[in-house]
This record gives sequence, C-alpha cells and structure tokens, in this order.
Amino acid sequence: MSLLQCMGASSLLYLAAGLVTLLYFLTSLKKTVCNLPPGPRPLPLIGNLNVVDLKKPFQSLTELSKTYGNVFTVHFGPRKAVVLAGYETIKDALLTHADEFGERAEIPIFRKMTQGNGIAFSHGELWKVMRRFTLSTLRDFGMGRRTIEVRILEELNSLVKYFESYQGKPFDTKMILNNAVSNVICSILFGERFEYDDPAFLTLLKLLNENTKLLGSPMTSVAPQLYNFYPSLGFLFGASKTVLQNINELNAFLQKLFQEHKEEFNENNLTGFVDAFLMKQQQKPHTMFHNESLLFSTLDLFAAGTETTSTTVRWGLLLMMKYPEIQKMNHVIEPGEMPKLEDRKKMPYTDAVIHEIQRFANIVPMGVSRATPTDVNFRGYVIPKGTEVIPLLTSALNDELHWKTPDQFNPSHFLDADGNFIRREAFIPFSIGRRACVGEGLAKMELFLFFAGLLRKFVFQAPPGVDKSDLDLTADVGFTLNPMPHLVCAVPCE
Repeated sequence: MSLLQCMGASSLLYLAAGLVTLLYFLTSLKKTVCNLPPGPRPLPLIGNLNVVDLKKPFQSLTELSKTYGNVFTVHFGPRKAVVLAGYETIKDALLTHADEFGERAEIPIFRKMTQGNGIAFSHGELWKVMRRFTLSTLRDFGMGRRTIEVRILEELNSLVKYFESYQGKPFDTKMILNNAVSNVICSILFGERFEYDDPAFLTLLKLLNENTKLLGSPMTSVAPQLYNFYPSLGFLFGASKTVLQNINELNAFLQKLFQEHKEEFNENNLTGFVDAFLMKQQQKPHTMFHNESLLFSTLDLFAAGTETTSTTVRWGLLLMMKYPEIQKMNHVIEPGEMPKLEDRKKMPYTDAVIHEIQRFANIVPMGVSRATPTDVNFRGYVIPKGTEVIPLLTSALNDELHWKTPDQFNPSHFLDADGNFIRREAFIPFSIGRRACVGEGLAKMELFLFFAGLLRKFVFQAPPGVDKSDLDLTADVGFTLNPMPHLVCAVPCE
C-alpha cells in the first residue's frame, strides 16, 4: 500500500495546505531586485525575527544599522521593510525625496481596523483631502491661536486643583493627565469638555490606552504583531479580537456624539471639527466626506491628541523627580501667575527642558511606517514599489553626530553658551515630511503651558522612602514608550 493510500483525506489536505503556505513564504522572501539595500539573511518562515527583539524592536534595528549601514533591509516573517537610520538619511528620504517616501505603509491590523479611512492610515487622494481639511479646520478652531491657549489654561486650572487635592501625598498621574490633555482635543473636536469622573469618558480613554498598549507590545498580546507579519493566516489570530472589540466600542461612543451633533447642527454656529465635517457632508454629498471618514478621522485626532502629549508630560514629571535641581527654573513668571505662550521667549531654559524631555523620552522611536508609491532609487539602492519604510526616529534623536551626550538627559542640548534657546535640526519627534504629525502645533502649545504651569505651582518629589536614584527610567513598550507605573508627590510651592 502506498504512502498516499495510507494517509487519510484530511491529512492530505493539511499537507497540501502546509506546502502551499511554505511556498508562499519562501517566494515572498525572494528579493525582487538585485540591488535592494543589504541586511541580515532571512530564514524561511521567520525572516529576521531571530535577530529582532520584539520587546524592543527599535533597539534591535539600531544595532543592525551598525552592521548594515543607514539604509538596510529587514524581514519580519515574510514582511519586508527598509529601515532608515540616522538624521541625515531620514532627512534625505522624507524631505529631499518627499514624494518617493510619501505614502503610508499598508499595515494589516490598521487596515482591518480602519478600512483605509481617516488621516493616519489612509492613502492617495483620500489622505490628501482629509489632511488638507483637517489642518484647515484645526486652524479655524484655534490651533496656534489665543482661543485654544485659553482652553488649555482652563484645563490646566482644573488639573492644578486635582493635584492640590492630594496635599503632597503620592498619586498616579496617568489617567488624570490623559483626561486633561484629551479634554483639549475634545474641545476642538466636539466643542465641549468632559468631567474627569464622567464614566463614559473614562471608558473611552481606557479603550484607547488598551489599544495603544496592545498594538505595540508583544509582551501584552502577540496576536496583533503576528497578524501584521502573517496576514494570510489571520484566521489563526482572529485579527486580535480585543483590539477590534475596542474599536467597536469606540465606534458606538462616537456615533452617539455624532448623532447629537447632527440633531443640534447649525451651520451658523459650528462648535468644532465634527460640525465642520457635517457641513462638508451637506455641501458635498457622495464624496470622500462620508461617515467612515468622519469616524476614523475623529478617532485619529482623539487618539493622537491624547496619548503622545500626556505621555510626554508624564515623562517630564518623572524626570523632574529624578533631577530635582532642574525644577528651579520658573522664576520669570510672577508669583500667582500662570504661564502664557508669550512667556516662552522669556523662558529659554524651560523651553530647552521641554525639548530635551521629548528627545530623551523618544516616545515614538520607530515613527509610523511609510511606503514607496513607485520603485525608488535611493542612495544607490532600488526600493520596490509598495515596500514598507521605517524611519527610525530614535536614531535621529540619539544621533551622536548631532547630540553631545545622546544617552543622557541634558537640557543644554538646546542652549547656546549664553543660555539662549537654540533649535536643533535633528529634533524630529513629530517626524518630518508629508506625513508629519498634523497636531504638532497644538502639542507644542500644550506641552509648554501644562509643563510650565505645573512647575509654577508644584515641586515634584519621589514618594517617601524612594530615593531619586531608584526612580526607573526604563520605558514600558507599547505603540508609544510610556514610563513604568510610578507615583508622584506634587508639593505646593511656597
């Protein structure tokens, strides 16, 4: 009796499926051009996952750049990516060759979540239209203007009262900073803020925080990572059920708000981004301004306008506890006064500290992947159309050619010999080029006003019994790099 006769039908099916899958993976690993950037030799099935630490992939890629140069290829399973390392390389690609590197990479889990809608992960003409509308609308509703400064200061006052309620005793700042920063973007999106104890608001922030953690940390959930690497086997991972369930709940929350705005809509009294979008829908029905675009554009702005800024402020307070001598810097503001944007020019040291917090915290170390819309010739290599491109922002923020002490927290990176603030071109925490963060202007305003305002009111100290030398600056890895859980003592200034 032959081997095939001995095997059952189901066994043959599994064997055939396995062979087809193996052939698919091996085929996908072949280089499509002879002069693709160099990189470690990929293994069948796993590519270079044997040399990339998924707990901290940005560190692995930084190490690989020392061997293979500032433009190299890496394989995440069958998924091929070209990595750009060092400020000059990133600048050359994203600014000098902006169009060639101006597309967003097709990341399977985000495609599953958004269906290509919104701002962050949309493509082509839809992205151009949504980005242009978003930038214009954010400016209309105060980004970079006095009106939004007033809203930030109002939120700062609420935040100060909350901090004062602990009377110098230890507390966790994560949720309250999320609430305060989120309320600023909510005022732009919806024309209203939420109370810090609003259960619906707290649930919304919890869902966002959970997805941010899940989407970037294999320690929390390996499913989203594996789904991105092996989308053809998505049925094994369920496309990460928790992430998609959270998106559905966020969808339900936002749909309720959208309905309220539709019922109260008045084109002569637009309250924010959502109303402006609804007016576009009325003016241009059956265009790109459809309900899915509204949902995911709002969600993109809400998530981006909450997570990165609040995380940066948390890093700032932790670093002030670690280096208490730096807190003695707000003497320019008169007693009892809160900072205003116009004070920033008179406070170069404060401005330098905030910039150094962003550089040192390095909260989005790998940026958000780009893609090549056509075959691209770059620095002697050919990068095929549709290739994922990772701008390794951490390599710019720690570039030894641009920073005197890249591994240390050092505000003098942004000061000249006379103590004046200086801009540094390698400071690119918001990325650069066509896909740079649309909310950069708002984030800069919030960081200065929140940080300077809190340091005007409080001295931040480690909890009793904890020495400053014991404070942990290790990052908790997710889609962004967060401080490890810690408590803060906010002691009112005398």
